[in-house]
Order: sequence, then structure tokens, then C-alpha cells
Amino acid sequence: MYYSSGNYEAFARPRKPDTADKKTAWFIGAGLAALAGAAFLIRDGHIAGKRITILERLMLPGGALDGAKQHEKGFVIRGGREMEDHFECLWDLFRSIPSLEVEGASVLDEFYWLNKDDPNCSLQRATVNRGQDAHTDGLFNLTGKAQRELTTIFLANPRDMEKKRIDEVLGQDLLNSNFWLYWRTMFAFEEWHSALEMKRYLHRFIHHIGGLPDFSALKFTKYNQYESLILPLCNWLTRQGVIFQFGVEVTDVDFEIRPGYKQATHIKYKRDGISGGIDLCADDLVFVTIGSLTENSDTGDHHTPAKLNEGPAPAWDLWRRIASKSAAFGRPDVFGGNVHATKWESATITTLDTRIPNYICKIAKRDPFSGKVVTGGIVTVKDSSWLLSWTVNRQPHFKHQPKDQIIVWLYSLFVDRLGDFVKKSMQDCTGAEVTQEWLYHLGVPVAEIPQLAETGAKTVPVMMPYVTSLFMPRQAGDRPDIVPKEAANFAFIGQFAESAERDCVFTTEYSVRTAMEATYTLLNIDRGVPQVFNSTYDVRKILAAIARLRDSKEMQIEPAFLRKLLQEAVEAPVLRELLEGHQVIPN
Repeated sequence: MYYSSGNYEAFARPRKPDTADKKTAWFIGAGLAALAGAAFLIRDGHIAGKRITILERLMLPGGALDGAKQHEKGFVIRGGREMEDHFECLWDLFRSIPSLEVEGASVLDEFYWLNKDDPNCSLQRATVNRGQDAHTDGLFNLTGKAQRELTTIFLANPRDMEKKRIDEVLGQDLLNSNFWLYWRTMFAFEEWHSALEMKRYLHRFIHHIGGLPDFSALKFTKYNQYESLILPLCNWLTRQGVIFQFGVEVTDVDFEIRPGYKQATHIKYKRDGISGGIDLCADDLVFVTIGSLTENSDTGDHHTPAKLNEGPAPAWDLWRRIASKSAAFGRPDVFGGNVHATKWESATITTLDTRIPNYICKIAKRDPFSGKVVTGGIVTVKDSSWLLSWTVNRQPHFKHQPKDQIIVWLYSLFVDRLGDFVKKSMQDCTGAEVTQEWLYHLGVPVAEIPQLAETGAKTVPVMMPYVTSLFMPRQAGDRPDIVPKEAANFAFIGQFAESAERDCVFTTEYSVRTAMEATYTLLNIDRGVPQVFNSTYDVRKILAAIARLRDSKEMQIEPAFLRKLLQEAVEAPVLRELLEGHQVIPN
């Protein structure tokens, strides 16, 4: 497996590997990584779909990329996915998956046209004082000290960031800034999360710093992620003959481990309470999804709080059993061993008439029934004790959603703190009480809030114990390599496998990247895996980011003689244009 960039590799079709006809593939888990891996084996590895089996404990595919109408409770989405131009592996996958809605188009075509015709942008990123504009005004408000701290973490050796928390490398100036408000609520970072992962994010998305305050950097699907991404992908895989086995809980994988060689030899599983097993030979490829962001999720309803499930967690227990067999298989408890540091809660609110949408319109400054971009990303309630954020994507958000209803997604980073209106923590609130807290911050008259929450909406809260587990401080070896050294027939995929590329987790791109690297490595597919977009090495992108982080204030080069020398030295028109254009020197 090797990395590549450019059209030459991107448009090439790999030849059939010599061993393709001998191989059989088993995927443990049916999340995006597994589905993508199956697609790459078929498209690029030339393996027949009927020789690929996906084993899934739940009764439907998609993993964290969900979206459903639950009987009686209502519509539910545990989270949403923010995407951008340079998710190279994701778009490489979906260029080949036919759209379910547009004849002759791929999912990528459909997505591209949608976001060209209706580009994303937020018109009000944050509110205070019950629905009033917080007037962050696109500014980062970073002091000189905070700017220096960001520069330090950006330039630091990654090894120096291992096992460190964000608040160990960034001070209060930065943590009190608009930058941190934008950053933490957009990506769900907490101060105790990984400084190393934050560094990776800075490098990965340096080209989007300017779009951070108004979300102009982002792109979204037409519907929820399940219907827009998972359904077309599963439809294509099924037509290729891929075998889906639901209700199958894989409990362990056995390995032959000896000097210079590691091979998966047996899969243990339970189906309907009955134990079973699958013997594996060297030509059986095994792709194991390790860990889970959405494991042990619990849904409440409009009158019932979601519960925090700290009990047995099958996906994490599977990784623990596997990890006990070799130090090369990672350290799962680094990520899944502290529920109270990794949990937060979301809620899906379905409005039932036009009363609440009128308040949405005032803040979003757009008609939520237009079918186009509404909030353009999350609206953060800056003075919320829960640090509550909410968003309305294009409507309908579900294909079969009634035309007079609006789907709102809401989440809070501080689920243990008392609310500003309900005086309860979010994790103790029913859906109606979550709605009341939200309506309070929308500016609904206090006397009307209880009745409007009860009759104007139907809300499903969801508690997720492990949702930010992938952000916990870590060091090399905590995540296993996608294909561990000396592995003959197995790979680890998903958010907790370690790519050799400098990509970052909590993205659809990372799931697909791990699948692509795994399949290309084990099958020796002769085509490059796309590199991460190299914006971090582009001086234009870096200068543009520096200018925006300074809120476009001209850089003051002192002392004066040094400034004069620099100006005199910059005679080349291209260099002068570059420096003047990014406020390094005055025009």
C-alpha cells in the first residue's frame, strides 16, 4: 500500500490482484468503515460480492451514521456529519455508488450539485440573552498570548503532545476566546481531551480556518446521513451479492501468533443466544471494527429521560479480548475506560406546527420550510449552562417526514450541569424538558414555554457514554496499526485504528480511510490511497490562516528597521503580492 495524490492515480483503475479469486472476506461490524471496505474489495480488489460477509450485532447497518423513525418515539438522529471538499477517500468511494434519487448520477454527483446550488453558510453562529445575536461577528478574539500558544502546538513535535490534555498546552486566554467557542462546539472537544488530536485537527483543516466562524467551509447531505450515505451504499453492496448477517454478536477472534507471523484463525460469535464459530485460513481476510462511539446509546422519549448505560459494552469488550493477545492490538481502556469523560447527550426535536419554526426563523434568518440551508450548522447558545448547540439542516431531513414538520438536532457538552430554565441536568431531563430549555434560549416567552414544549414538539433524547472516547489523551501504540506488523490476513478499521497518514478522527473520512488502507494492504491493490490534502504545507493557506486568526489585523513587524528591510527585500512581484495579500506587510 502506498499514498498518492493527483489525477493520474485518482482516475486509474487497478488491475485484478493475483490472489483475488482465492480470497474470502469477513467484516466484523457494519458501520461505514466496514461498508466502505467491502466496496473497495469489490471495485478495486475485483473480489466477487458473494465472497464477502458482514457480521453485525444490531439489526441494521450504518453504525454511528444513523437516522430513523422509532415507533411511538419519533424521528431520531444521534448526530450529524460535517463534510468538506478534501475528504479524498470518502469521495473516492462515493463517486462509484449510484444515487437512489438522481438517475445516472453517483452519490458524489448528487452531493456536489446540491452544495453548488445551495452553498452552506451560517447567518448567526451564536446567541446570548435568550436568542439575541452574540455578535461574535466572525472574529476569533485571540490575544497575542493565545496566538503564540496556537502557533506552538501547531509547530510542536507530535511526540511532545502525547498523553497531554488540551488545557495543559493552552491557557485561559485561548480557552476564553471566540476561537475556542467555535472550535469546541463544532468538533465537540473538551479541555481534558487530547492535545495531540487538536494538533492534528489544526494541520488537517488549516485551509478552513477562515470558514470556522460561519461554517462556509462545510457541506452537508440532502437528508440524514443514513438515507443519504448508508442506504445507497448498502443497496449497491447488496446488488453486488454481499452477504449481510444481522443479529450476530462477534465475541472474540483467535490468532496464531509466533515470531514474524500473526494470523486470525477463528471468529467466535453468538446468534440468538447460541454460540458459533468460523474457522479461518490464510486466504480468509478479516476486518475488525474496534471500539464504538455509539455503544450503549440509550434513547428516552418526550416524557422519559435517556439513561446512562455503564454496563457491559460488547464492542469494547471484543476489543479488550483481542488486545489481551498482543501488545500490537492496542489499549482499549485508554479510550473506553472513563465514561464520565467521554459522554454527552443529544436530542432530536420534531416540531409539530409552525409556532416553534417561527422562532427558528428569527435566529437562522432563513425560512426552515424552504428546502434549502437553514442554520448552516450549529447555533451555539453562548450563555447556556449546558453549552447547548442546535441545528436545522435542509428540510425534510427524512424522506418520509411530513411537510409541516421540522427536524432539529441539539446537543450539550455539559450534561451534568443544571439548566438555566429547567434547573435539571440534561441527562436527567425528559424530551419535553430538553425542549423547554431550548425554547427558553430561543426567546419564547417564559409563560408559554411549558405548554409549547408539550404540544408543539416531540423530542427524543439520546445519551451516548462513549461518544468522545476517540479524543481521550493517547500515545503511540494506544491505537493499533490498521494492519499490524507481520499480520497475514487481518486488519483493524474504524475510528480507533491508527492510519500512517496524518488524518484525524471523528470524521466520515477517517472511517473510509482506514478501510481503504486495510483492503489495499491485505490484497496488495496496485493503486495509491489518497494522501491527506496538503494544505498544512501550503504557505498561502498558512498565511491566510494566520491573517484570519489575527482577525485580519496587519502584522506589526518590529523594530522599524527590520520592517523597512523586509519591505525593501520584497521586490519580486509574486512574493510581494503574497505577503501583501495576507497582511504580512502593508499595501
